[in-house]
Amino acid sequence: MTDSTPHRDGARTRERLVRAAMELFTTTGFLGATTPTIAERAGVAEGTIYRHFKSKEELLNEIYRQALRWGIEALAASELNRPRDASSRLQHFARRITETAALEPGLIRMLLSTVHGPFLDERSQVARRTFVTALAQVVAAGKSDGQIRSGPAELWAQVWMAVVTFAAERVASGEWAPESAPVGLTIEAAWDAIATRPSLPSPGGVGGGAGRGGGTSEDREVSKMG
Repeated sequence: MTDSTPHRDGARTRERLVRAAMELFTTTGFLGATTPTIAERAGVAEGTIYRHFKSKEELLNEIYRQALRWGIEALAASELNRPRDASSRLQHFARRITETAALEPGLIRMLLSTVHGPFLDERSQVARRTFVTALAQVVAAGKSDGQIRSGPAELWAQVWMAVVTFAAERVASGEWAPESAPVGLTIEAAWDAIATRPSLPSPGGVGGGAGRGGGTSEDREVSKMG
């Protein structure tokens, strides 16, 4: 029987490197996270990094695609919940993001990050477009159902994500608990920012004031008497 211990040890070392780099890339930044610092955080020698990754850029891209895979799978899981309801799907996805931000802040920060663009390879860019397109498709379905305002689905997807990111970052930093009221209110605000707005009554409608035909019947009677 082949001894699999070296393989398991190698996998554990790689995982420690990934976690250490993910934390540092999303706090001190890609340039600020040096390979000696990553190795120290992972508890290995610096040379160990290059036995698993060709470069720091390759390490970043591996981590970035890992975060995107999580995002794509979490968004797909929301369809199993309520396949025809954009509101429920987005709420489910937002809850997954904020709950995971408390457990794996580096993962969620990497998923929501927009600062690593110059260092991303083609595979990472394709993965990003896949994630963005999947989210926009949920929004587009909501538009078709009349739940979401008119306008580009990609725009409303970005608006929604920006508001959810606000909550996720505060959970990741430990400022908010994932089940706290501010998180719930922020998720509601994300939906309100893109949801179809109720039609306002016309100026001459009920409670419309003094427009043409406006005012109450009592006001009109007083006017006649005057």
